Amino acid sequence: MENKYIELKRRRDLGDMISTYFDFFKQNLKSFTNIFINYNGILILLLLGASYLMVTGFMGMLGTRSGFGNPSDLESNFYIGLGAIIFFFVLVMVAALNYSLASAYMITYDKDEKIVDDKTKVWDYVKNNLGRIIVFILLLFAIYIAYTIVAFIFIIIPIIGALAQYVLNFALLSWLGISFMVMLNEDKSPTDALGEGWDLVKSNFWKCVGVNFILGLLIGLLLILLLVIPGTLVGFYSFHAVDTGVNMADSPVAKIIYTFSLCLVLIVMAYSQSLSQFINGILYFSLHEEKYNINTRSKIDQIGAGE
Repeated sequence: MENKYIELKRRRDLGDMISTYFDFFKQNLKSFTNIFINYNGILILLLLGASYLMVTGFMGMLGTRSGFGNPSDLESNFYIGLGAIIFFFVLVMVAALNYSLASAYMITYDKDEKIVDDKTKVWDYVKNNLGRIIVFILLLFAIYIAYTIVAFIFIIIPIIGALAQYVLNFALLSWLGISFMVMLNEDKSPTDALGEGWDLVKSNFWKCVGVNFILGLLIGLLLILLLVIPGTLVGFYSFHAVDTGVNMADSPVAKIIYTFSLCLVLIVMAYSQSLSQFINGILYFSLHEEKYNINTRSKIDQIGAGE
């Protein structure tokens, strides 16, 4: 039962999409997580390094402010700045990679009609489309700059503006996620994919917004539960350190705990990128079938051929 193929190319209403998402997630969790770990290994180490630099900088600054420790503000700021720069670039790479892995995984799953057991198929799909993926990510920066300006204008408008901003945000997430699927699955250029993605979202606007809102909220709650682990660890140690008078600025144990906790938070955030893209992958297959009826017509033709 667990390995039964979940047909993605079907018309679905909002409730059915949410149910399908969780069925797909449960069925493919182990397989996709293995792929995530395999291809994020180096980036996770870089995130660990960035976390170490930022924690070292902040703790050095804390030591200077409290009169403990030797690092100067200049040295602490250097660690924080270097860590933040590495963190930014690694986070962009992690987001792009896991956006791509999730999309390629769903496309491979749909084509093979089974859980993906060969991670190289997914990676080859990403590697063969690397040029278009990079262009798409660059376009995202321009789109998000425009979105930030529009969102700022909406914030100025009381109540209605805030609601409009939320709707715009979920519509944007739908548009970009679906467009990315269009680009990879239909072998289109980034600009053509954005155009096709907008057509699909526009014709089912409230369904796209509703699915992203509900599932985004549920995934957010799941991530909060996962972050309870590093949060509890940091809180417990900090309370213990303050209670016993430990100088955290010079404590190797404090540095290790805070570094690994921050890195774990960043990894969970990266994994959430994949979970979010699964939402739009299901939306894409459903909306594409609703518009073009390719899978439905194929089944009708097979029935006709059988008779």
